[in-house]
Amino acid sequence: MSDVAVQKVVSADLPRSREGTFSAFVSWLLVASICALMAGFFWINEWPVLNAAYSALVTGAIIAFLSALTGRVLFATVLAGAQVVIVAIAATVKLKTMDMLVHAYDLYFYFRSWSTVEFLATSYPFYTFSLIGLLLGSAVLGVLVYRFDNARIARWKGAVAFLLLAAASVAALHSIGERRHMHLYYTDRFLSTYYSSWPETLRTIWQGQLFEAATQARGPLFAPLGSCRPPNGKPHIILIHQESVVPPSQFPGLAYDRSVDPFFQSHDGNIHKLRVETYGGASWLTEFSVLAGVSTHSFGSMRQFVQAFMEGKVRETLPQVLAGCGYRNVLFYPMMKNFVSNARFYESIGLTEIFDMKDQKAPTTNERDRFYYANALAEIERHIRSSDRPLFTFIQTMSAHWPYDRTMYPDEDVPGGARGVHPELNEYLRRISLGARDYRWLLAELKHRFPHESFVIVNYGDHQPSATRMLLGQKEDTEVEDIKLAAEGPGFITYYSIVTQNWKAPPPYRTPVMDVPYLGLALLEAARLPLPDSYAERKRLLLQCNGRYHTCADEGAVLSFHRRLIDSGLMDSR
Repeated sequence: MSDVAVQKVVSADLPRSREGTFSAFVSWLLVASICALMAGFFWINEWPVLNAAYSALVTGAIIAFLSALTGRVLFATVLAGAQVVIVAIAATVKLKTMDMLVHAYDLYFYFRSWSTVEFLATSYPFYTFSLIGLLLGSAVLGVLVYRFDNARIARWKGAVAFLLLAAASVAALHSIGERRHMHLYYTDRFLSTYYSSWPETLRTIWQGQLFEAATQARGPLFAPLGSCRPPNGKPHIILIHQESVVPPSQFPGLAYDRSVDPFFQSHDGNIHKLRVETYGGASWLTEFSVLAGVSTHSFGSMRQFVQAFMEGKVRETLPQVLAGCGYRNVLFYPMMKNFVSNARFYESIGLTEIFDMKDQKAPTTNERDRFYYANALAEIERHIRSSDRPLFTFIQTMSAHWPYDRTMYPDEDVPGGARGVHPELNEYLRRISLGARDYRWLLAELKHRFPHESFVIVNYGDHQPSATRMLLGQKEDTEVEDIKLAAEGPGFITYYSIVTQNWKAPPPYRTPVMDVPYLGLALLEAARLPLPDSYAERKRLLLQCNGRYHTCADEGAVLSFHRRLIDSGLMDSR
């Protein structure tokens, strides 16, 4: 073949520079520069290395996909880079305003209706219009680059690159493993968090709803809340969320001081087991099930974000039922109220008065229980002096929260574990003893300060502490979010207790274990308040399923209940 023929063949495969475009060299140099900047961003902000690699692979797959569509690599790279910038800025803003990073479902959740867009524009005008400006700017930049781009490849090459990079991205995501329950609340990993949320978002949109439910219900619609006039009056109610607390008697081989056992007993003298849906953290999952009366497992892989995505979508919650009975609802919260976007959810379900860390003048987020009890008692006293309404007080404690490598309140002489007990467990048992002491103080103060008032006090363990991992067959150096436990195993069992003052409550349910979505029902029953139709159905399910909810033998009964909630307007499913 002659030199002229070879030249013709080669130049036929090479993209030609055209007047009014970047030269091929400049175009490819810009591609390399933008990719280098993105790689540096991933290396700095998406650590550890597997997360950074995953972010780079997905971004590369996006570039390859756009290149396969257009044949223009610089155009594809600029759009992918603009996406990285927009997601990083949006995640930073969302973390600042809502304590939560960007999830792919946000695109559907916030922009599915004009009313939601109006809400964003009204509530966050600067951020909303800045985002619109970024999107318009990216579009204009894309049009200009598309015109001048001379970094060309054949479309089939882009398609092959896309398939290879997409496969590598899936492998990297599989290697990263299950997302940690705090992943969406980290202060970095913006892109890997966003990218890894796409599979569950697409699955949810394909299913057409966030919430598992039957296509048709077995029963009629639930009637609206009716009259709330119990014949025996209405007691004040105190609900105590005992952070990371489990009865040590649940572990037969654990040597500890048995004087703490009464702390876990109800008015019938028994310890009642509660099955929760998280281990070692993610308290908001237990909160949601208690307050909304449904299982977080019914939200599938979206359950970690259930409070954020179900804001304003749940009705006839426990606080709303109590408000319908004339109760004033208050919450004593140990963190800042916007932690993991909780405040917006709380307010949407009827917990409109929140005393957070700042309001309570808490020096830290990890005060002993008596600190929160004292603040609640002061508010109960103010309320009773000024109002004849019954009061619902929801208190969240923190003394049993990790870490357990330091002694909390070392001057307090409280028993821990016996000789030979692991140091973490010993400190945890100390804190249980301290919590039991403070709880006895609370009950004594209620009796002393309000001798003629009626109270129902319900307390529960939201999840087990990481300190029990060795008792559950896990290695000592296993991170809490890497622990794998059987859904029906002992790692998800805590307790609930019901005690009263000047009030006769019916006996607690005699199920071997009660699943956490039924706890609100148990509270209403203990206060002898009229049950709305939806809670009467929960009671029927509890008895039919022997205390189980998500794992009820008659799964169809639970899914039919969910459909009735949706059809009755008590739950929005998308």
